[in-house]
Amino acid sequence: MRQNDIPKFDELMVPTIAALKGLGGSASNEELHDWVADHLALTPAARDRLHGEGTMTELRYRLHWARSYLKAYGAINNSERGVWTLSDAGEKITAADVATIKKTVREKRYEHRKATKVAPGDDDAEEAVVWTDQLVEALKAMSPAGFERLCQRILRESGFIKVEVTGQSGDGGIDGIGVLRVNLVSFHVLFQAKRWKGSVGPGVVRDFRGAMVGRADKGLIITTGSFTADARKEATRDGAPAIDLLDGESLCALLKDLKLGVSVRHVEQVEIDEAFFKGV
Repeated sequence: MRQNDIPKFDELMVPTIAALKGLGGSASNEELHDWVADHLALTPAARDRLHGEGTMTELRYRLHWARSYLKAYGAINNSERGVWTLSDAGEKITAADVATIKKTVREKRYEHRKATKVAPGDDDAEEAVVWTDQLVEALKAMSPAGFERLCQRILRESGFIKVEVTGQSGDGGIDGIGVLRVNLVSFHVLFQAKRWKGSVGPGVVRDFRGAMVGRADKGLIITTGSFTADARKEATRDGAPAIDLLDGESLCALLKDLKLGVSVRHVEQVEIDEAFFKGV
């Protein structure tokens, strides 16, 4: 595989398993993404390539479907906080099992569609628009001021206090400040809210860091888009204050966890225990 090539979603199943093993049996989406990208030696251009007209990168999109199939097969599981873990069955997965995983999961989905009378569709990784794409479109349709207020609400719901939106132009991109209290210690955090479609580069991170030095303990950049590989490296560069990055995918997951504009509907499934009636 050339460095600029991105494997298909089924070709990412085994690397996902390998990543979980290499990371101690559990990992976040971000950790899985970085481990796979590093071990496949993908170039920054390949890592940053966007999927279609959306804001998610192609690699993240395909990894999403790789995890989806592995979870449906029972090889991996994820907690409510988005941490993936390897099951006993997942420990034994090899490249020879990928075809079986695809066949088994697609048969399960077909049977589910028949039982629920849902119209069938294409079962490939392109079968549906990820719900995050729809949410990101709604975020991008907000006004700049509205998005800043949403970020203010997110920080408050996440435990920040004294969250203020400043939104001053020419201030290094600083849109607001908040205080995060952790037990007996408080941290002043400056944040930037960017409604971007594409990727945020390292220049944005450097400018933001320059504006926050001496004014706060931490920095946070929130975007509807993504961050380039160079931007992520710049955010954690040795000798410089670290800046936390929240991309569109992570922002959507956070909104879902906080139940801000996102609701999850659980469908009731009724099962008949025939053994019960036979034993009466």
